Amino acid sequence: MRIAILTSSRADYGIYKPLIRALKEDAFFHVSIIAFGTHLSPFHGHTIDEIIHDGFTVDHRISSLLLTDDEQAISTSMGLTMVKFADFWATHAADFDWIFCLGDRFEMFAAVMAGLSFGIRFAHIHGGETTLGAIDNVFRHSITMASQLHFVATPSFAEKVKILMEGNAENIVVSGALGLDNLKGMPLLDKDAFYRKWQIDLSVPSVLITIHPETVTASHNETHLKTILSVLNELKERYQLIITMPNADTNGSLFRLAFQELGMKYPEKIKIIENFGTQSYFSCMKHVLFMLGNTSSGIIEAASLNKCVVNIGDRQKGRLTGENVLHVPFEKNSILSAVADIESNGVHEIENIYFNGGAKDKIIDKLKSLR
Repeated sequence: MRIAILTSSRADYGIYKPLIRALKEDAFFHVSIIAFGTHLSPFHGHTIDEIIHDGFTVDHRISSLLLTDDEQAISTSMGLTMVKFADFWATHAADFDWIFCLGDRFEMFAAVMAGLSFGIRFAHIHGGETTLGAIDNVFRHSITMASQLHFVATPSFAEKVKILMEGNAENIVVSGALGLDNLKGMPLLDKDAFYRKWQIDLSVPSVLITIHPETVTASHNETHLKTILSVLNELKERYQLIITMPNADTNGSLFRLAFQELGMKYPEKIKIIENFGTQSYFSCMKHVLFMLGNTSSGIIEAASLNKCVVNIGDRQKGRLTGENVLHVPFEKNSILSAVADIESNGVHEIENIYFNGGAKDKIIDKLKSLR
């Protein structure tokens, strides 16, 4: 069976990784990787290098991302991605039996929409979820409706996909969250190994921070950034802050530049990382005291490492969350109050509501049933 993987960013690649490896190891499948989006951008860490470093061949590279990230640039990048993929699908649509797409990014949306007129069969991972604070919510549901096969994280998401697909549940599989398969088989770095690789001492009390702009209320992002910078300036007095850079979203560079300036001003207290890669990111998550920000990894993966999360704002609003996630608005006192709650309550065993046991195996079993 001929499978293609559409990957546009470090985020979706990290989720795909256990599936790609399993498909590559199974002689029943022939796998091609199509890399685009921020993977090809030096500004965002040229994360295609991580794919290659993991031993995978990138079969196709499609460049379509602009360097700027205001509203017009995002729309232009979507249009350019559709044009580039229209050319690609015109010559390669018949090369694949199934093409995997994942999540809700605007680049992924554009690549999938460009394939509709070619009759391509898409398999969508992480459909049925809701993120009310990002325009990606529209993209996710559109990708779902353009796909013929669906691998969802929870039964409630399966019900949402069933509604979107007008009651057709035949090709909806509750696989659990694929990214959690990384945590089952991946050896994580201890603190010494992490220091040797990144020169970051995780024996120091640390917080892992990832904050993306909100794209539904983009006009509020400057105010949100001022709030976050005020919070970080206070937290740095008692924690080492490890900040990973935001996505290529509207106003992402606004946050990016501010974090870089803060890191240069306080290099001993604030560490700025463009891209950890999957193993180092989860290793860092394991050893920090807690997480802060508005990233999906705080919603989905953090519970598997027994980490509490201060989830800020509306970007992840609408997602199912476990008891480890504390929701607060972009308001300084609310954020610091949530941090104080985590400090006083400590760490305890947490159940991950997104785990369903071996997502990659469920995906492969379904594919083989379709031969």
